[in-house]
Amino acid sequence: MIRKSKAHLVFIVLLLTAAGCTPDAETSPPPAEETEEALIARALEIHDRVLTLDTHADTPLRMIEPGFDMSERHDPNESGSKLDYPRMVEGGLDAVFFAAFVAQDIRDDDGNSRAKALSLQMIDAVKDSIERNPDVAGLALDPKDAVELEEAGKRAIFIALENGYPVGNDLSNVELYFDEGVRYITLVHSTNNDLADSATDRNGAEHDGISAFGEEVVQEMNRLGIMVDVSHGSDDVFYDAIAVSRAPIIASHSNARTVTDHQRNMTDEMLRLMAENGGVVQLTMLSDYLRDAPVNEARDAALAELRATMKPVSEMTQEERAAMRQAFNDINQKFPTAPATVSDAVDHIDHIVAVAGIDHVGIGCDFDGGGGIDGVFDVSEVMNITIELVRRGYTEEQIDKIWGGNLLRVFRDVQAVAREMQSDEAA
Repeated sequence: MIRKSKAHLVFIVLLLTAAGCTPDAETSPPPAEETEEALIARALEIHDRVLTLDTHADTPLRMIEPGFDMSERHDPNESGSKLDYPRMVEGGLDAVFFAAFVAQDIRDDDGNSRAKALSLQMIDAVKDSIERNPDVAGLALDPKDAVELEEAGKRAIFIALENGYPVGNDLSNVELYFDEGVRYITLVHSTNNDLADSATDRNGAEHDGISAFGEEVVQEMNRLGIMVDVSHGSDDVFYDAIAVSRAPIIASHSNARTVTDHQRNMTDEMLRLMAENGGVVQLTMLSDYLRDAPVNEARDAALAELRATMKPVSEMTQEERAAMRQAFNDINQKFPTAPATVSDAVDHIDHIVAVAGIDHVGIGCDFDGGGGIDGVFDVSEVMNITIELVRRGYTEEQIDKIWGGNLLRVFRDVQAVAREMQSDEAA
């Protein structure tokens, strides 16, 4: 079986040699007294063996920028880019869902048409990137594709749609996106749309959860085999999705509200219901969702002033986007706030496991959409999550579930429901 990279394996061997042991295909219990070097080496071996899957990256926004090349290694401190193919290899990330994200805009025919065109442009950019790098990446449409591509030494690229806005008010668009390769749809984003209410809309609820049309969309997603994603949705959206969907649901990038009290995170009741539903919560690497943000009034005021003068990212030129990133960087450097840490992230995993169980948690970092913390600043550092999990006593079997096994199980369950519904239709 071809694994992530020869350089990666060489690094593991060197670490193991330094620790006084040799690589072994079988995982043995940790010694009573294990050095830090040996623990890291053991964790990296596990990281290399399990199939690592990140369910949320907004990288398609980068892909439509003129001149952005996924085959090149980008410096995140210079460009702001958090994910490309070379850094996926460095971090040992086997698979990712690239989310075509369209910010909410005017909800009329013109707005819906623009949103649809932009989402399809991003999906085309993902496919074009794969076609340009056939030795590195492959399009994944099914759980088995992730396994087969990983065995071939390639990155498995899934496609998602973040924000149901591009569906507009046309149910046939759901099948169009499925045909284009979309395998989950995030029903809503930062403000309400025609499908559902957002957790963060300043005007409050519009539909008291999922709208009547949104329910039709969920049912059509069930029929086709598209996973229903409730991240960004209001609490009522979560409960409605549990009630309406015939298949298990996912939260592609959400955390635990008991650990960090943010409305984007999930309560313990939601976590327990997610377990009963058979779904999965994918932990995200966004500092504000991982720890209580320290007070930084000067920074908050400067950011609010900057956002008030910005136009939607989708309408910006390449030069304007670069200027925007520089403006945000300047503010962050002038008024720094300590980011969350890997330990903060795994605190959320510990809590979700305690409440929902080991079968209902995964990873959705949200790179290129705000994700990035101390120790997992970009995709090249995702192995540090595995190291912290090993440090806390998680087994290889548990880590395999967290890094991809749970999500792929849900994906298979969603497909099984779709086959059943299609069979009922044909009968």
